[in-house]
Amino acid sequence: MQIVYVSQPFGFDEPTLAGILLDARRCNKRDDVTGALVCRHDIYLQLLEGPEDAVRAAYARICCDDRHAGVKELLNRKINSRFFANWAMLHDPAKTWIWTEAEIANAALDCAEPEEIIKVFKGLSERSEKLVAN
Repeated sequence: MQIVYVSQPFGFDEPTLAGILLDARRCNKRDDVTGALVCRHDIYLQLLEGPEDAVRAAYARICCDDRHAGVKELLNRKINSRFFANWAMLHDPAKTWIWTEAEIANAALDCAEPEEIIKVFKGLSERSEKLVAN
């Protein structure tokens, strides 16, 4: 299954982000969860994928993590294949971003269609596969 959520960073800085990525990669490898985190100082947008129980457990941990504020599930769906099968947690520092800070502040993600959100991650997945191939 896949879950996509959005949250606001609490105390965003490089050491905090490095800690989140380290924890995510360690737990995800252990639990067979893969995914990607798109982030910048005002927002985290993350896709988690894998076995349903493991993805739900990862999302529950994130909801309790004080490095995230205002966690909100945007998408929850069954899948046949993973976008990020080769990545315990791919980090994208908002290079794929399609919404501006002003749009996010005006609740763009609340209005975004699921297809639009998946498009962000599908594009990131395609670019990441080129990295793996090289």
